[in-house]
This record gives sequence, C-alpha cells and structure tokens, in this order.
Amino acid sequence: MEMSELVRDQVTPAQRPSQPPDPHVLLAQLGCEVARTLSAAIERVNALAATGRIDRASLKALREEVDHARRAGIMGQQVSRFASGRVQVARERLDLTGLLLEALRQRRREFEARGAEVRQFFAQAEVMNDATLTFSLLQSLFDWALEHAVSRIDLKLDIKPWPAQARLTCAFSHRQADSRTAGDTAWLESDVSLLETMSWCLLQQIAVALELTIYRHDTANRTTLTLEFPETVVPRIDGLSTSELDDPSQHAHNSQPLAGRHALVVASRREVRGLVRDALRPMGLMIDFVNSVDEAVEFCRDGLPHAVVYEAALAGERFEKLRADMLTEVPTMAFVQIAEHGKAFEVLNLGSHQFASVGRDALLESLPAAMMFELARSESVAQQ
Repeated sequence: MEMSELVRDQVTPAQRPSQPPDPHVLLAQLGCEVARTLSAAIERVNALAATGRIDRASLKALREEVDHARRAGIMGQQVSRFASGRVQVARERLDLTGLLLEALRQRRREFEARGAEVRQFFAQAEVMNDATLTFSLLQSLFDWALEHAVSRIDLKLDIKPWPAQARLTCAFSHRQADSRTAGDTAWLESDVSLLETMSWCLLQQIAVALELTIYRHDTANRTTLTLEFPETVVPRIDGLSTSELDDPSQHAHNSQPLAGRHALVVASRREVRGLVRDALRPMGLMIDFVNSVDEAVEFCRDGLPHAVVYEAALAGERFEKLRADMLTEVPTMAFVQIAEHGKAFEVLNLGSHQFASVGRDALLESLPAAMMFELARSESVAQQ
C-alpha cells in the first residue's frame, strides 16, 4: 500500500458539543508557534546588526515573521474567547455565496502576493446563521489554507442532496508529492500536527460556535476540509417553501462583535492613534497603524483591510486616489473619517458613496458606533 493512501479523518458533528481546548495544550501550541517565528526573526535582526544591511526580500520576510507571531497571539485570545462560551450567535438569513465571494475579494491581493492560485466552484446557497461570525469563519479558513498550502487551493460550495445542506469544501496539498521518503512512516503524527496550528484551532472553534459539522480528511500530501451548514434555506419547489427560520429573540449581544475584522488606521498623530486604539479595543478588531498615505499605499500592496479609519487632514489627492483604487477592487470597503471639528457622528456623501465621520473629541464615545454602521452597511451592500 502506498504511504499516500494512508489517511486520517477528523469529524466534529454539529449535534455534539465541542469540548473546550485543554488550556495547557493551547498554551504550548501558542508558545511553540510564537517562539518558532520570532526565532527566525531574531536571526534576521542579528544578521542586520552584524552587516548593517538588509535586502528587500529579507525585510519582507522579517515583517511576515513578526506579523505571524502577532497573529498567532491574537488567534490564541480569540480561541480562548470562543471556548469560554461567551460568544452568542444571532441567526439571520445569509447569502453564503455572496459572503464567500466578498471574503475572497477582500483577500485577493494577499493570495496574489503569496502566489496562491484559487480554483473556485460556487453554487447559490442561503443559510441561517450569524453574519459576523460566518464572515470570521471564512477569513479563518483562508488564514489556515494560506499558511499550509504549497499549491493550488480548491474551494467548492454546493448543496448536499439529503439532507439538503450547504457544503463548503477546501482542499489543498500541504507538501509536495515528491517530498516523501521511503521510510516516512510517521507522517500521521508529524504532518497532521503541523496542520493543527492556531489558525486551525480558531477555525474549529468558530465552526463549533456556529453549530456546523466539520470533516477533515488528511493524506500524506493533501488535506480536505468540509464544513456543512445544517440550517440551509431550501429554495421554493412546486409551490412549497421552508418555514421562516429567523427568530428575533435569537439576536443577542456579542461581547466582541467585530472579531476577525481588520482595520487600517491612517493617522500621523500619536494621541489620535491612542484614542482610536482605546475606542476600538472592546470591538475585537485587529488594528494596524500607519503614519501617512504613502505608508497606507505600501501596506495595502499585500492585502486590503475591511475598513480604513483616517484623519481628515490626510484626505488629499493622494488619499482619494487610494480610496478610489480600493473601492474599484472592493466596492463595499468601509471608511470612517476623523474630523478635527464638527458633529460627533455624521454620514457624508462622496460621489455615489457614503462614509461615516466622527469628531476627534467624540472618538471614544462615537467611533465604535460609526464602525458598526459602516461595516453593517458594507455587508448589506455585499448581499444585495
């Protein structure tokens, strides 16, 4: 029997509540990932200190290593929050196909920057679930796939005939086929454990919170993940339709409603950056800061955020070109302006687009509401 024929399956039924991750295992996993990436980063810093020079490729690699360590830490916090049961799910009718396309559009630059090809086949599917958490699930899926894929990533969304359930499948090779050796009999223990990084832990915990069924099928070279959505809205057939599943009583407060979203803050003043950080910290956003529009342009080369918060003083011709480029690529991009003066929270018009504006003195009180407004409006546009 060929070694590549050996498989390992993981199944987490939606009907069975997931056990919280062992905190000791989680801490060891987090420490291992952070230490591994920071060790590589320190080697590059030492080389820089010794030579006084660093080339563009090494600088990019250093940035990626530090960013990976930071992301691992953030994911660890999110896994802990989901495992604690503090996240409540608000069910509503979702266009899963549209949400998936929007998530892919948000990450297109990152896929291209990493040379990752994505082959997609999406059927039309609607489900009942939490919009924010479902979007976070898709982003976590892409994080996990990008971390491990060594070739094309295959994405498929279809409807399983019985029971009728939307089914999202992600498949990729996690190592090259010719990388195996004849004596490689421990691939189950080594390769599979390498797949179960913090991005996998977070993906798994979000899926469990959404009560999805998870199947993972691993071979020596390839892994296939399937997520099934039990509450799929079945299309109207022969005059019959499913009953309306949306129950307003299910909508609940989420302690970190924007977890999994990414905001870029363009602000030249340290005090403004501090106010923004304090205002958005409870929302669960991942935030990056740049000092100028030129830095924002450079930052966005590798991937676009979900929202941009910027000082009005920086909104000149250069920024408007960046905004136009972003909206061309992602028409639902959210923008929140920080006005030096004016009303606490207002909605402004720019051509055919609207965006929120918050006065600097009201950032702590009004910025969270403005961000929720902008991202909710973007989701509404994406699903139309």
